[in-house]
Amino acid sequence: MKLSLGPLQYYWPRATTLAFYRDVTAWPVDIVYLGETVCSKRRELRGADWLALAGTLAEAGKAVVLSTLALLEAESELGAMQRLVENGRFMIEANDLSAVQLCRERGLPFVGGPTLNVYNHRALAMLVEDGLQRWVPGVEQGRTLLTELRAALQADGGTMPELEVLAWGRLPLSYSARCFTARALDLPKDRCGLRCIEHPDGLPLHTREGDPFLTINGVQIQGTDVIDMAPERDALHACGVDVLRLSPQVGDMAAIVERFRTMLDAPEPPAPMGARNGYWHGMPGLGTLPAQPA
Repeated sequence: MKLSLGPLQYYWPRATTLAFYRDVTAWPVDIVYLGETVCSKRRELRGADWLALAGTLAEAGKAVVLSTLALLEAESELGAMQRLVENGRFMIEANDLSAVQLCRERGLPFVGGPTLNVYNHRALAMLVEDGLQRWVPGVEQGRTLLTELRAALQADGGTMPELEVLAWGRLPLSYSARCFTARALDLPKDRCGLRCIEHPDGLPLHTREGDPFLTINGVQIQGTDVIDMAPERDALHACGVDVLRLSPQVGDMAAIVERFRTMLDAPEPPAPMGARNGYWHGMPGLGTLPAQPA
């Protein structure tokens, strides 16, 4: 299995983001995803900046993929995405069907992101015909569904594309036209003041009883727990997973990457550092399983 560093979900200052990716050049990851996937108002880095970072990472031996927005709301966002698709060098992670269409029209291979909502083998086969080479399932899609999809594709004479699963990070659960961060701070979305930048790991949301519940990240809602799939290494391999995705976060991300790299060749998977993903086992995703390998 390979390791990938997923797109940055949070809004970090420009200097912080550039310093982070300078460090990534030396990390033992095989694939790096770059770009804004959550909110088009987050413009600390522009398209040219992401392309410059992509070139630097490619020179360091990384396979670079440019990720598109998951939710488009304006014609200008479609134009920006078209320029990204037409970069002429790097593969695209399509997180919206309009990105799939642009890639298909240009005959470009692409990665299918986790927000494409693929739940049956015919939809997956259609995307493969359109140029999909690697698929990142939605976080709620567990090993049973992936196994069934593979079997159904093979029964129809098709083959499963490369499979990439989120192995570390908070689960991105939903996107909305409403900005939850602005709402939480009693601000209108159009005059949010880009307050997401004050919450580099998202804004924690608690129940009325004070229990951790969700994480607010602009128009995106995440789970509260950091999911650790390293203890599931053998099950992931048996399911045919090709790439493990690690989602950037505040903290010693270099140590997390090194842990996963070591795990790939270790005789036994490690003890968990984060929560387990109940969805992977066909159960509710929130804290339903003991923190130990199955």
